Amino acid sequence: MVKLDTKIVAFHKVTSAHYNLLLTADPSKEIVDSYLDRAYKFELINCGKLLGVILLIDTRPKTVEIVNIAVDESVQNQGLGEKLLHFALNWAKEQHYSTVEIGTGSTSFAQLYLYQKCGFRVTNIDRNFFVDNYPEPIIENKLVLKDMIRLKKSII
Repeated sequence: MVKLDTKIVAFHKVTSAHYNLLLTADPSKEIVDSYLDRAYKFELINCGKLLGVILLIDTRPKTVEIVNIAVDESVQNQGLGEKLLHFALNWAKEQHYSTVEIGTGSTSFAQLYLYQKCGFRVTNIDRNFFVDNYPEPIIENKLVLKDMIRLKKSII
């Protein structure tokens, strides 16, 4: 179990440890690189150890999208992903955004549960998103990942 002295702070220099986490949520380095420079980047630290990351980008006026969220496998299922999501929602509200969006794979059952538990609602499906944008098939929960589920939450 993770000690309770975790903190979430902004970071600017992306290390190999950050990349390792980011690539667990999005296996394409090219796609990660496409949003990395323009993202608001935050890391979850516990006793000096990187345990999680969350990246957000501006998409439309008053709207920010969580484009990557990842928690180290060794500490998953301990509420840290939820902590990162709540941090992002609070940060977005403080920055005067009105909507937070997130997308995930249609086979990402745990993530879909978490996002809905945190108040996100499904808005649409990008059919064949992963087939069209990734060179290799992604297998998740013994299924070929094809579609992106888009969710959003109003924070005003």
